Formats: sequence, structure tokens, C-alpha cells
Amino acid sequence: MAIALRNRARRIHIEPELAAEIEPKNILMVGPSGVGKTEIARRLARFAGSPFVKVEASKFTEVGYVGRDVESMVRDLVEVSIEILRAELLEEVNEQAELNAEERLLDLLLPAAEPFSSTETSLEHMEPERTPPREVDGSPFRTEDARRARRTREKLRARLRRGELSERTVEVDIREVQPPFLEPFSGPGDDLDVNTAELLRNMFGPRYRKTEMIVPQALDYLVHEEEEQMVDRRQLSRLAMERAEDHGIVFIDELDKVASVGDSPGPEVSREGVQRDLLPLLDGSTVTTRYGSLRTDHILFIGAGAFLDNRPADLLPELQGRFPIRTELHPLTVDDFERILIEPEGALLKQYMALLATEGVTIQFVPEGIREMAEVAAKMNDRMEDIGARRLHTILEKVLEELLFDAPDLEEKEWTIDRQYVQIRLAGVLQEEDLSRFIL
Repeated sequence: MAIALRNRARRIHIEPELAAEIEPKNILMVGPSGVGKTEIARRLARFAGSPFVKVEASKFTEVGYVGRDVESMVRDLVEVSIEILRAELLEEVNEQAELNAEERLLDLLLPAAEPFSSTETSLEHMEPERTPPREVDGSPFRTEDARRARRTREKLRARLRRGELSERTVEVDIREVQPPFLEPFSGPGDDLDVNTAELLRNMFGPRYRKTEMIVPQALDYLVHEEEEQMVDRRQLSRLAMERAEDHGIVFIDELDKVASVGDSPGPEVSREGVQRDLLPLLDGSTVTTRYGSLRTDHILFIGAGAFLDNRPADLLPELQGRFPIRTELHPLTVDDFERILIEPEGALLKQYMALLATEGVTIQFVPEGIREMAEVAAKMNDRMEDIGARRLHTILEKVLEELLFDAPDLEEKEWTIDRQYVQIRLAGVLQEEDLSRFIL
């Protein structure tokens, strides 16, 4: 995975003619459930800022059958790319959008501005009242009125920024959501153009309704509305399509579920059909989306599966050739479990410590206790189904069950999770026989 992403960075600096010929080398990851196949791909995609979508091969059907076709995974990738780029563009225009929203809010507040508090000097009484003669355009009286209006506006702006108007309410024009019959007549996988969809939604013009809001809510809504207006939808679609084409990653899980086993009839036909439908996507083809046509030549496809009841060799030979890089992940060891518990930024132990801290309970995990939990997880995976790191969720829930339930009523707020504490809470877990296998 690291090499594949690094090669993408290298490809950017190569002349376009040669870069067009450099295609990503798709990867097939083989390993038992819970060893981190999906996590590796997801985290690397997050580091690289690449659009990432995870799909399950078993959810797709051959063309002609009822269900999702394989091209829908590419359309999902485009939607993810749109959302990523939208967030980036909104962040760029956020500062200007806040200023624009503030001006619009001041326009709403000024017509009904209340007198200033007694502790402040009202702008209306800062100068003696003068009754001007008949107003003439360009007269000094009109200029003085403009100055006073600006001073009043700036005074109100200062109060708004200090939060003194939080209890005030204003009427804001809210754009109504269009009824369902004005939404595009497209289901999953249909390719209605985005401009046509916008035309259908606005064929009768936008509709607004006045809604009363407190000032902070109104400001948030106006900022959001300004951000949406400042983002160019056409540019957003074009850049998102380019990013999906050049940097998109599609993770196809459960690829072993569509591999043919033996010569049994029935679902085998559909399984092989899904594999055949995947071939053009992996080889490079054009997929029509609601934002335009997208080429899949430079999308990185990562296949994954446990392959417990079959082998990668059971896939169609043509499909195997589309995954030139094959890597095998081994079952997790005790040391792996221990590292998973403590090393990641969002490690499980840190999650439970933060959850209990909300109730004022402080827990501390000592190394011996962590090691004991890792050893128990490894033993349970050996004796029962090997579910990999997911076993740690079961272990931690069992160890902290009483603390999580009684946390609001505990008098003692500091707890140490050591080896003895873990052994007491997990007593008999390994000795219990799974009786569910004897129940019909």
C-alpha cells in the first residue's frame, strides 16, 4: 500500500505523455477477519487525502439480476470525492462567508434596533438634533445622515461580536426543501445530469418562508447559505472528478465470497458474472455518473478476503491478472493485541478512559493488566472463531462492564486496572463452553 501511494506521488512529476501510461498496480490482500485489511487501506487513504470507498463484493450481482451493479462503486467514489472537495472549498471561503453573513444579519437587525443600554451613550444623543431644511441630493445633511448610519452600524456590529445580542430574534428567509416529486427521477445507479437535476428542482423557482430565529442561529444559517453560494458547483464537480480519477481508492472486501467453489450450479453463475463485470473496471473503462463520464484507468483497486474455504486461485484467471500484487496478512499475536490497545491515537483504552471521565471516574491501565487482556484475546481467538482485533472489544466490555454501569453512583472515582482486576472480571470466560452450537 505504501509503495502504491508513493508511486502516485511520483507519477505527478512525470511528463503527461508517460504518466498516462503508468497505471496503479492493484493489490489483493489475503488474511483472516480482523487483522486490519480495511484499516490499512482506510488510514493510508486518509493520510493521502484520497477519495476512499469500501464495498463488499457479495452485495453485487451480475448484470441482468436484481441488485447493485459493480459500476455503482465508482459512482459512490465520485460522491465521496465531491464531499471531500466540498469541505475543502467551504473551508477556503469560510472567512469571507462569515463577513458576508454578518452584514446580512446587521441589515436584519438595524430596522428594529433597540435603544442602547443605559450604560452606553446612544448615538442619537451624541450630537444635538438638527432639523434640516428640505433635503437636496449631495447636501451636507444627507452626508451627515450617512455618517451617523455607519456609526450606528459599527456600534451594533461591536455588540454582535461581544455576544450582547444573543437573546434577540430576527426573521430570516429560509429556502424550503423541494417536495419529492421535484427531485430527480433517478434511482441508485441512474445517471441524470446534475444540471438537469438542478433545473427540475428550480423549475417553479425557489420558495422561501420566514422563520424567527435567535441571533446565533440566524448567523449560523446565513454563514452556511453564503458558503454554498460562494462555491462554484461546476468547478467542484470538475475537480472532484479529476481527483477521483487520479487518486481514488476502491476497497473490495469479501472477494472470496464471489470465488467459485467446485462445480455446484446455482449462485455460482452469478458469482462468476460479478467477477466478469469487475474485469473492465479493473482494466480501465468509462463509467457514466451524474457529474459526467469517469475513466477508471488510474483508480487503485484493493481486493481483500479471508479465503478460508477457497483460494485466490479459485478466482477467474483474468481477474487474478488484474491484481498483480498479492500480500498475505498473518493472524494477530499477543504482542499485536497489546500494541493495538495502546499505540493508536484513538486506541480502545483511550476511548474508555474518555467515556468514564465524563462521569468523573478516572481509570488507569497498568502494563500487566493490558498484557493480560491481550493474552486472553489471543487464547479466545485460538479456541473459538478467530475474529482478530474485534475480540478486544468483547474483552474490554467484559472487564469494564461494572464500572460502565455503576459509574454515576460510584463513591470511589479512581480505579486501577491491573492483572488481578482483569483476571477477576474474566474468570471462567475461557472455560465456558459455547452451548449455542448444540441449539437448533
